[in-house]
Amino acid sequence: MSEPISMLIGPERLESELCLPKPLRGIIVFAHGSGSSRLSRRNLQVARALQACGFGTLLFDLLTPEEAEIRANVFDIPLLSQRVLLALDALAATAAARQPVGLFGASTGAAAALVAAAHRPEAVQAVVSRGGRPDLAMDELGMLRAATLLIVGGADREVLAMNQTALRALNCVKRLEVVPRATHLFEEAGALETVARLACAWFLEHLRPGE
Repeated sequence: MSEPISMLIGPERLESELCLPKPLRGIIVFAHGSGSSRLSRRNLQVARALQACGFGTLLFDLLTPEEAEIRANVFDIPLLSQRVLLALDALAATAAARQPVGLFGASTGAAAALVAAAHRPEAVQAVVSRGGRPDLAMDELGMLRAATLLIVGGADREVLAMNQTALRALNCVKRLEVVPRATHLFEEAGALETVARLACAWFLEHLRPGE
């Protein structure tokens, strides 16, 4: 595994780390959930599993420290999705620019990832949402062309209902996977491992070099 590459994204100079294993199958850009950052323990665990599958990962802060102190910002999906688009632009300027790209989003970050993918169909081939809030992206879901996997905990009933509604609104390749007994943060034994396994399989199936 190569050493992480530190980058500053966009005019806000958002901190990020790009990891590029060899050989490289593609790049997964992470969008963390509310109250979190690029250092999210859960996203780091999934990122390591994706790296073991040969995927590069870009983890970055969606908000500056000052912005993160304003609670409304973590639910500002237009703002967060714009930051994901900035990350895609930054990635396009690196040595990994020609790699296929997927997005992995959690909670509100999943909504931002879905909106960004809808607006960049030529750049994003696949999306995985973990415990996502697609209800915050409903106006964009019908535009989405990237293959989309929604992963929800079986005990996270309210979010599960939101994802079931979102699944019906999607017109792309799509699937809803329910992790039995898992709650919103997937803290139960084996839950995050299941998320990582599902995400790896989805990206292996749907990220195609040269497309």
